[in-house]
Amino acid sequence: MAGVATRTVQGATGVPTYHQVPETKYELDWADLATLDLSQFDAPGGKQKLAAQLFEAIQKVGFFYIINFGLTQEQVDRQFAIGKEVFQLSTEEKLKYRADLENGGYNGYKPLGLRQVKPGVFDNTEIYNIPKFIPAFERPHPEVINANRSEIETFARHINDDVAGKLLVLFALILELPEDFFLQRHRYDQKSDCHLRYMKYHHRSSEENKVLENIWVKGHTDFGSLTLLFRQPVAALQVRTPEGEWKWVKPYPQSITVNLADSLEFLTNGFLKSSIHRVVAPPPDQANVDRLGVLYFVRPEDSLELRPVVSSVLERLGYNKTTDGAAVGITAGEWVKARVAKGVSKDKVRSDVAEQEIIGGKAAKYYD
Repeated sequence: MAGVATRTVQGATGVPTYHQVPETKYELDWADLATLDLSQFDAPGGKQKLAAQLFEAIQKVGFFYIINFGLTQEQVDRQFAIGKEVFQLSTEEKLKYRADLENGGYNGYKPLGLRQVKPGVFDNTEIYNIPKFIPAFERPHPEVINANRSEIETFARHINDDVAGKLLVLFALILELPEDFFLQRHRYDQKSDCHLRYMKYHHRSSEENKVLENIWVKGHTDFGSLTLLFRQPVAALQVRTPEGEWKWVKPYPQSITVNLADSLEFLTNGFLKSSIHRVVAPPPDQANVDRLGVLYFVRPEDSLELRPVVSSVLERLGYNKTTDGAAVGITAGEWVKARVAKGVSKDKVRSDVAEQEIIGGKAAKYYD
């Protein structure tokens, strides 16, 4: 089960109340991640203090927590509740909203077991992505989403404007660029692949986990600028340190876990590093629990060329020379769509893939 749901109905939407599952009692090898308090953002000198803290944090690993981001736990749990209801729909109903994954489209439903991760073993994820609420992305949705559209849109817009927007300002300050530099490249009314995601990892048997060596999703980077993961009590996410060690990401109370992604690495010539992370089998006391997640993916406007920005900070630190790792000539939209399509390619079993060419000679790497 993904969480204990009672039949208490809130409003007229018919969505049961969601209760988060207990955290693991195991003391795991947790990553030491910084925590940014976004309530400081509008205080005198607050942005500058947060930018300095963020600069320090990203020297180690491209993961950090944020707290006091302007949403109550009840509002967050409502999104978990809606996501749970989506995945409880019949397979026939969900497939009506299948994403056009093979052609790089990620909006809508990604079915369970689409990718072969080891010979004879398929992925254990279901995904439902809700794009930005602009005319260009209007599309059919299941009734549970339609009935709660206003609430979902308010939630997603808050993340985009008042959470991700603040983080983008902090990155501009770190690079000594105008505060709105990245905001102008992530405008909500322009086409981009930003989306709210409901995601469900179905629990696996001990036999499956043995075949997989407990690795559910190989180490990888995300496609866009930032990924925001609302507190996930089922321990399964691990981050790779610069030394190549895997550390567990602890479910910090009332937090969002944030990681940097490919576009920011391209735009800063490797200074902001796209964080490598993977998903593994949970500890024994959570082994029989489905892992339900609520995430928000921040991605640049489709038309933005992923050319390194001109920044005095990058120049001082030696990140001003275009390298073989650059994505000059590739747009953000092209990169995302190519990575999505390659992600469902059936040419190789995922466990056999260490590096995969994506587009324009650029490749994505995968890690055990």
